[in-house]
Amino acid sequence: MGFSTPLSGLKAAATNLQVTGNNIANSQTTGFKESRAEFADVYASNLSLGGASKTQPGSGVRVAEVAQQFNQGNIDTTQNSLDLAIKGNGFFVLADQVNFPDPTNRNAPGAVATPIAYTRDGAFKLDSKGTVVNSQGQYLLAYAHGDNNTDTTFSRGVFKPITLDTEQGAPKSTANVDIKLNLDVSKPAPSVAFDRTNPKSYSNTTAVSIYDSEGNAHVASTYYVKDPLPATNSWKAYLFVDDFGITPGGAGAATVGAALAPPAKGGAAGTPISLTFTPEGLLNSVNGQPLVNGVPPTNLDIGTINLSTIDPGLSVNPLKFDVDFLGSTQFSTPFSVNGLKQDGLPVGNLTGIDVDGEGVVFARYSNGSSKPLGQVAMARFNSNQSLSKLGDTAWGANSASGEPIYGTAGSNNFGDIQGSALEGSNVDLSEQLVKLIIAQQAYQANAQSITTEKSLLETILRA
Repeated sequence: MGFSTPLSGLKAAATNLQVTGNNIANSQTTGFKESRAEFADVYASNLSLGGASKTQPGSGVRVAEVAQQFNQGNIDTTQNSLDLAIKGNGFFVLADQVNFPDPTNRNAPGAVATPIAYTRDGAFKLDSKGTVVNSQGQYLLAYAHGDNNTDTTFSRGVFKPITLDTEQGAPKSTANVDIKLNLDVSKPAPSVAFDRTNPKSYSNTTAVSIYDSEGNAHVASTYYVKDPLPATNSWKAYLFVDDFGITPGGAGAATVGAALAPPAKGGAAGTPISLTFTPEGLLNSVNGQPLVNGVPPTNLDIGTINLSTIDPGLSVNPLKFDVDFLGSTQFSTPFSVNGLKQDGLPVGNLTGIDVDGEGVVFARYSNGSSKPLGQVAMARFNSNQSLSKLGDTAWGANSASGEPIYGTAGSNNFGDIQGSALEGSNVDLSEQLVKLIIAQQAYQANAQSITTEKSLLETILRA
């Protein structure tokens, strides 16, 4: 036996100690993947025999590879909406530099970014320009949103960084008003002509705020008057917008009545909407429109309302919305509003961002709206263990790993993305401490082999 054999074992054991120590040191590193030292025996080959002879004792050991293990780490929730964790296969895609065509507006189309690194560390934040980066300042890449009117169309051929849009949330003009109520059939009909200033002239009322194209709020009030003839099972609904009586115009223009002069408040009523019910108390028709395939045409087109008639100071698009009474009833129970909503939005301020399971990043606004900023890009490889280790919990592609396969979370063998969460290190600390003891024993045993070899050599020299 020569010194080279135990010396190779000593070096291998030292490497194993380093690998185990590195695992222990990174047991709290976000997205870290543990490594293991893989060994191979060494023989002095004999070309004439085609390898080592049958009596060859071996020449020691060598470290064949320090292989990383890409099993899933534990996922811990956080309070940061930009913290992202991957549950399953895949990596986040990073770029060191991005060519912004307009540095003052990073959301301008045409930004060019080239993927340079891949990571499982999802601890992201905003830089001084509002762009999502990691702790090393690398940009998180995403796919650009392809259609401002949908949340599902993204251009997956081009990478872009995600920049938070700090502009106000755009308003949305009301297009639909949904009213679901119960009108009390047992309540007597008013005995006087309708006058919205006289509560005795109507049975009940509802009101909801609606919005024009600039986000200005308007109050849409509806007054319900029971028909004095019980056999008709009908009600009249008078619609007002900001104290102006409205006569529905269908596909055409709605008539806006003149407001009463102060100090009297409330405009003259327009033509009412007619609601009829079946003997069972279910909605039967709206404005006399007959049943269609057994379903009443409950969406009533109010037509276009010229808001400058209501307020000469407004210069906005005409208001056009439908009123839907679907689900309304006429039962012998007190009046109740079971649903009253509209789909318009005022101007909103940015309140935060959300990331869904498919990696779509939304800006959230105080008016309840949300705007997609992009879809987080993901990459996977044929051989994760062959990736180049770049440090900072990042890896690089090479010929052994194969070219990156890009995609999105939840599709094509990619894992899901969980927002406000981080994937911890996959190091089992207890297991590593046991491996540390075993590696230490191996180191000591190889050191003892060297000591024994030294003693034998001294014995021979003293003979």
